[in-house]
Amino acid sequence: MYLRLSILSAIILAAVCGLSWLGYRAIEIRAQGLEGARLGQFAEVAEQIRQDVKRKLDEFMQREQQRPWTDYQYYYVPENVVADQQMPLLRSPLGDRLENNLAYGNFQIEPEGTIVTPYYRQEQLQQGGQDEQAGKVDAHLNNIRQNLLPALSSTSSGFKFPSSVSAKSYASAKLALDSFSVDTKGLAKDQKVAEGKEQQTQAKGGRKKQYTIDSLQEASQQAQVINQPRSIVASNVAQNTEPVQQQAERENAAVLDELARQHDVVQARIAQSQPAQMQQPAQPPAQQSAAGGPGEPGQTETVQIRIEPFVPLVVPSQAGQQSVFGGQVFLLRHVQIEDRHLLQGFQLNQKRLIEEIKESAERFMRQGMTFELVQTPGAETVESDAGKAISYTAILDFGFGDLVLKLKEIDPAWIAKQISQIRNWYFSIITVVLLAVMLALGSLWLAARAQIKLAQKKDDFISAVSHELRTPLTSIRMYSEMLEKNWVKSKDKLTEYYKSMRQESERLSRLIENVLDFSRIQRGRKKYAFSLGDINACIAEVVEMMTPYAAENGFSIRKEFGELTQAAFDRDAVTQIVVNLLDNAIKYARSAEDKTITVRTRSDAQFVTIEVEDHGPGVPHRQRKKVFEQFYRCGCEATRETAGTGLGLALVKKFTQAHNGFVEILTAKPTGAIFRVALAAPRPAQLVAKPQAARVQ
Repeated sequence: MYLRLSILSAIILAAVCGLSWLGYRAIEIRAQGLEGARLGQFAEVAEQIRQDVKRKLDEFMQREQQRPWTDYQYYYVPENVVADQQMPLLRSPLGDRLENNLAYGNFQIEPEGTIVTPYYRQEQLQQGGQDEQAGKVDAHLNNIRQNLLPALSSTSSGFKFPSSVSAKSYASAKLALDSFSVDTKGLAKDQKVAEGKEQQTQAKGGRKKQYTIDSLQEASQQAQVINQPRSIVASNVAQNTEPVQQQAERENAAVLDELARQHDVVQARIAQSQPAQMQQPAQPPAQQSAAGGPGEPGQTETVQIRIEPFVPLVVPSQAGQQSVFGGQVFLLRHVQIEDRHLLQGFQLNQKRLIEEIKESAERFMRQGMTFELVQTPGAETVESDAGKAISYTAILDFGFGDLVLKLKEIDPAWIAKQISQIRNWYFSIITVVLLAVMLALGSLWLAARAQIKLAQKKDDFISAVSHELRTPLTSIRMYSEMLEKNWVKSKDKLTEYYKSMRQESERLSRLIENVLDFSRIQRGRKKYAFSLGDINACIAEVVEMMTPYAAENGFSIRKEFGELTQAAFDRDAVTQIVVNLLDNAIKYARSAEDKTITVRTRSDAQFVTIEVEDHGPGVPHRQRKKVFEQFYRCGCEATRETAGTGLGLALVKKFTQAHNGFVEILTAKPTGAIFRVALAAPRPAQLVAKPQAARVQ
């Protein structure tokens, strides 16, 4: 049996170890899954930000592409004017503010190279604007002249800038009609630095991916072709041409004025021509014409206007060093009115673009995430917040430049903390499981050992019962044969033999009754019949019955009964208790010098106490609980001198518990043991409802 238990224990321990290893591997896979899932969340957030930014840019570019070309002028003539009527002039809807969503400072470049805005006329700016917006417009125009115009070139011999522009070092620049080019040397350097920065970021463990946003690209837009009445087009062109001509004349006059100071002849000619140019009244808008007057032969009543899509142009400049894209971004479109070519556009409001991207990023940020926009190309990667690691880098590619969006973990160690928590729970559970398995195996071994001991006790019990049955049966058989064959002639002997047969029969009855009672208790079929009676009288009958048996073994029984009131008890159970206690005292106190057995009774408020005292060797303390176990007997069965089955004291405990009492062993003086039984017998008042209540143990 121990071999089978050893094999079973080894199998169970091996299975637990295997499951523990699989659980640990599952935690590692869980950690990888959390990292992958978190990386997927960063990628989803980056894609959501890209889509939201693209949506905003698409709406912005669609709105700007659909904007009428006349909005770029200071005054314009509406399209719904009836022909041959006075042409009304309306203020441009862009004239109130420079910032219009992502557009900053809308402007129009004339074929002559003059810059027109819907905010102020050139003469208004030259006269000196006093408000803040006038200063911003003037600075914006200077920025266009100093940075944008030199970056423009033409693929055909078209229109050149006037001499006044050449005097300001713009003579080599040409107006772009079909394509634009830009000097990218500075941008290439910035791009290399940015790539090195991204490589450093990748080496630190961050993941990066390119996200294309082509809203500002020409490929995502379409050219517009519209037809307008010639008179309206001529009026709109005239409203813009007249101030341009006056500006050019004034600039030329300023140049001539300078030359006149050096050459008196030139100064005289300028002095004669200046008043006429300055006082020349403006012709009515209806008389001006950009593509020929409506009355010229061979011309149609309508003019076809072609508006090309916006084209981005990045202009490196000192002011653009702090720019997102390493320079100023201008969006330009080509407007062709018959043979007249214009450039219209605006500067991309990069500050507003950053705000829009931040707003989208903040809206889609998830728990535990934060972000950072890298606005300065070539800057070293510096963690703005301590402890925030770059987990994902989204490169927003606008086609003409990139914007780096760094997504970060607020708590980079949260996955490690979560996995550590899972590991702690896992090891706690595994520890509990291992303890449970060890306890189960230990309990199994203890149960097996107990079963083996119980089997041994049962074997001893069978041996003891066989011995206990054989002895009285042998005596009864011997006496009965002698009586049957009439071998006994003496009447005294006959009386002695009959008495011995009766005593052996009583001994057999007690043995069989103990075995039957124990069997009933084990199966839960033992019934107790409580009835009112005198416990002292019941015990006296038992003492009288056991006195001959005690005298035969050299013992005397002394009664010390206290005054007891009537109580309800089970007569058979109390009889068995006293008989087994007396029988136990006679068996184990045979070698005592004082062979007096005392039976006492007394009562208190709760219990009726029965004590049986002998003066034998007593019961060792370590065995005082074991002696009430079933089949337990002191000493080895093979060498034991006392008879018995090991059930007597076990039945005493069971019967006592049936009376809601207890049993204990005390030490007698000078030697011996006192077996005390306390019965919580119910009083008569408690049995009014159930005078004959039965209990089943």
